[in-house]
Amino acid sequence: MLITLGILLAIVALFFTDYVSIGRVPLGERLERCRKSPNFRNGRFVNPEPTKLFTDAEKKQSTASIIWNFLTGSKKGLKPEKPIEASPLDTDAISLAIKEKQNKVIWFGHSSYLLIIDGKTILVDPVLFRGSPISFINRPFKGTSIYRPQDFPFIDYLVYTHDHYDHLDYKAAKRLKQKVGKVITPLGVGSHLEYWGYKPESIAELDWEDEFKTDGIAFHCTPARHFSGRGFSRNRTLWASFVLEVGGKQIFIGGDGGYGSHFKEIGDKYNLDLAIIENGQYNPRWAQIHTMPENLHNVMEDLEAREYITVHHGKFALSQHNWDDPLENEKAAAEKSGKKLKVLHIGQMADLL
Repeated sequence: MLITLGILLAIVALFFTDYVSIGRVPLGERLERCRKSPNFRNGRFVNPEPTKLFTDAEKKQSTASIIWNFLTGSKKGLKPEKPIEASPLDTDAISLAIKEKQNKVIWFGHSSYLLIIDGKTILVDPVLFRGSPISFINRPFKGTSIYRPQDFPFIDYLVYTHDHYDHLDYKAAKRLKQKVGKVITPLGVGSHLEYWGYKPESIAELDWEDEFKTDGIAFHCTPARHFSGRGFSRNRTLWASFVLEVGGKQIFIGGDGGYGSHFKEIGDKYNLDLAIIENGQYNPRWAQIHTMPENLHNVMEDLEAREYITVHHGKFALSQHNWDDPLENEKAAAEKSGKKLKVLHIGQMADLL
């Protein structure tokens, strides 16, 4: 049965996959730099602590069986019954915020958001089209797919936390290319971007504990407990979180990842004004690589930020929890941890800090 499933999935992929969007693994000098990283062992990047991709391994489930269960399981509650009321991009308000150096944030659903701080624009993990190389998989919720690269302002810094399809959208990356100043990524991810036409000098690839500084802004690359990969090969590129320093503020850009000791280490090292953290697409099957609801308050307590925003929800159904459960999870975590929570609505510009 599972062999048959594998064959069927391969056949479907042949007809519906956009192969260029898969990207390219690190080669040459980029690969050599990856190999020199203390976080690269036996040909792969590794997590800061022992981590299982699937935590229900005792059930002896293969990847194929997990995919099968996901495809054939109940879809009740996974998607909203009505289109989400997302606000269109207000280009005039964005231009004014940049000109007047207002501090603003706009969330586009899932983990895509635009920060406007001290006159600079920072766009994080823009997924504007789809979260999969296969056209009919991981389609966005109705109402959320209304943002296009041509509507965005010039992006001073484009940040990718890792190379998964629901964070690195090939079509968006290609169409944003002409209006991006600098790209900030973890080690190896620049290989995809260079393959898609980005100039090598426009990409800054960082290892954990590296930093990129320029023009009054700094990106500190910090650990995350996750994994990477766009094809059949995993962990050939690094995954990361970042601490952004700009305008006298420190902002944690969390990316994806399970709970671990690195959150406390980051909280102790930095004086965070805001933390943007993962909340959604969790499942007991992969409890160590995504943040489970019962650990969300621990993340808040460990980072010790003054305010929190949660993302990684509101646009895709990549797991089997109700689509709006993360909205309740964030409220419960904020109440339990005693932390301040900012709730965003898709497309609406909100004050930042």
